[in-house]
Amino acid sequence: MFGRSPQALLGIDISSSVVKVLELGLKGGKYSVESYAVEPLPANAVVESKIENKEDVASAIKRAVKRSGAKAKDAAVAVPANSAITKIISYPAALSDREMEEQILLEAESHIPYPLEEVRLDFEVVGVSESDVDAVDVLLAASRSENVDVRTEVLEMAGLKPKLVDVEAYTVENAFSLIAPQLPLHGQGLTVAVVDIGATVTTLHVLVDGKIVFTREQTFGGRMLTENISQHYGMSYQDAGRAKKENNLPDDYGPKVLDPFKQLMTTTVTRALQFFFSTSTQYQSIDHVLLAGGCASIQGVDAMIEEDTDTTTSIANPFIEMVLGSKVEKSALSNDAPSMLISCGLAMRSFD
Repeated sequence: MFGRSPQALLGIDISSSVVKVLELGLKGGKYSVESYAVEPLPANAVVESKIENKEDVASAIKRAVKRSGAKAKDAAVAVPANSAITKIISYPAALSDREMEEQILLEAESHIPYPLEEVRLDFEVVGVSESDVDAVDVLLAASRSENVDVRTEVLEMAGLKPKLVDVEAYTVENAFSLIAPQLPLHGQGLTVAVVDIGATVTTLHVLVDGKIVFTREQTFGGRMLTENISQHYGMSYQDAGRAKKENNLPDDYGPKVLDPFKQLMTTTVTRALQFFFSTSTQYQSIDHVLLAGGCASIQGVDAMIEEDTDTTTSIANPFIEMVLGSKVEKSALSNDAPSMLISCGLAMRSFD
């Protein structure tokens, strides 16, 4: 799952409503956006992070790759945090790679609540243990084989070569390194809440000094706004989605439909933070809230969340310092940027 590849990787983010494809390069010591595309998924192709229709997902990936103009065929994808098990385990630093692998496989069953033949697992040494200078901390990651295999299968069906499977939380951590310089103190020593509000799922990631310490998902997202538009104006769901995207709605849309949804978003973020505080003995405050996902771009919601949480709030954009390739439209990328953290974190794995 933590494989390495010296070749360019397409970061493929499969969410509940769209597929995002991103290819990065390096130019003059800076990352460059070589190609990208966002392609909608048919309804129910992905439900609660589970791929239910492989053909629909593979077709969407294929269309996105073609529209992006990407030439790379190697791809990276991620499993959702709620379908992965990750643990930090300490081992003697003197162990060789082979000895450590043997030790981890011997002990894996005590850390993973599934038979080993039913999981895919990998490990990575993350550094010297804080509690023992003669030991190293090792990140163990595992997921049910079916979660990994269905994602690699849809990549192959789309004509791509799956080279790497990551965990979404760690792709966000990876992409956060691009956003940290935009924060006070370049993010050093800060406790930052990254709130990713997608179509159906809101995920709270809490990072301390750039490292993930907490992740939690809950059901809430932009699809609810589309449903509210449909109900309020008597439109079909498809027409409501189109009107929302084109900003072609009656004058009372703001006060009657959008403002209540923005308030609900704000309440959702506040409650997610309260849940984090209630489960943590170490962290009882947040220094910054970073909004990500498709709903992050709703005008004014960042100010509402900042006021309600009494915490500085900004909208995620990992591409601010990047060079844009000739195939990339600046305004389109800017609109999509808050929802591209996972695909960005995956594409960055090209340069590990």
